[in-house]
Amino acid sequence: MNMSELESAMIAIIHVFHKYSGHKCKLKKAELKDLINNEMSHFIIKETLDELFADLDQNGDLEIDFQEFIALIAMMTSACHDLFSTDHHR
Repeated sequence: MNMSELESAMIAIIHVFHKYSGHKCKLKKAELKDLINNEMSHFIIKETLDELFADLDQNGDLEIDFQEFIALIAMMTSACHDLFSTDHHR
């Protein structure tokens, strides 16, 4: 089966989340830090991790579940789109 570029990207997001969360399907702060440092270091400033974690942890359980993680991906994708769209139209 040949997946589209978008479908492949969606599968990659799922795989990356599970690579760091393991079988429990939740990220603790240290795991989120490792994910950001290894997978998103060009897009997120490390100094904002505590604030970012607090914003993402909507249910207050001190872990980031997949739904909360997807909110981060959506936010970063939107910010990148705005940045690249601005650069593209110059």
